Amino acid sequence: MKNIEWLANGVYLPKKKITNKELAEKLDVTEEYIYKRTGIEKRYYAEEETIEQMAVEASKSAVKKANVDVSKIGLIIVATTSTNKLMPGISYLVQKELKIHNCMCFDILAGCNGYINSIDIARNYIALGKVEYALVIGVDLLSKITNPKDIGTSIILSDGAGASILKASPKKYFSHIVSQGEKGDILTYNANEKIYMDGKQVYKYAVTQTVESINKVLEMSGENIENIDMIIPHQSNQKIMKAITNRLKIEEEKMYTNIQNVRKYFLCKHTNSTT
Repeated sequence: MKNIEWLANGVYLPKKKITNKELAEKLDVTEEYIYKRTGIEKRYYAEEETIEQMAVEASKSAVKKANVDVSKIGLIIVATTSTNKLMPGISYLVQKELKIHNCMCFDILAGCNGYINSIDIARNYIALGKVEYALVIGVDLLSKITNPKDIGTSIILSDGAGASILKASPKKYFSHIVSQGEKGDILTYNANEKIYMDGKQVYKYAVTQTVESINKVLEMSGENIENIDMIIPHQSNQKIMKAITNRLKIEEEKMYTNIQNVRKYFLCKHTNSTT
């Protein structure tokens, strides 16, 4: 069966930067308190940009870096949690802006693991020979649906978009993706409301499930953790990533993180993606 490789990644971050100092003043806490809980120094809020525009800009960046003929992109998947654009989906608008024809498009709602789910779906279409290249986009405009007075979410959530170009490859690919609907009430969002998060339960679930998934993928691949160059986790919270590192008993350098300031882009040689 065919596997996949990442040709390129593109990123779009809004122009407005929000520092810990600004949030600390609004929430009546210290900058140190915010950093200690999250590992974040600044985040980005969209003021002028729409969620569709962010997705398009990230996609254009990925296409340019990949130097791929857009007519060969046969699949566009957008993973998001914060869109009100239900029909047509964001993926259709990306298709329109990139002037791609004869392309399959759909959006998925899968929360934090939406990007990984989308990658896995794209891989299956590529493996079946349905498409040659796939464009996978993760985009959220969370600042608009976050309660600015809720310290548990307002110091973490923000806005941005990332896009990846995938193609068939003989390289190894293993995945382990599971869902637990019974835990769905620990992180929720209903349209026209604000995000609710049970921070303690989300922390516990994120650490436990991520470690379990990593170990499962290692078992499936026959690899040892010592042979892995880098793990790229969901960039949720520095404390979560550090706890995962400790449980896996690996060096901190092996756990990729850009949560502090958000680097503009990255493209690694080896990626083990789990959820």
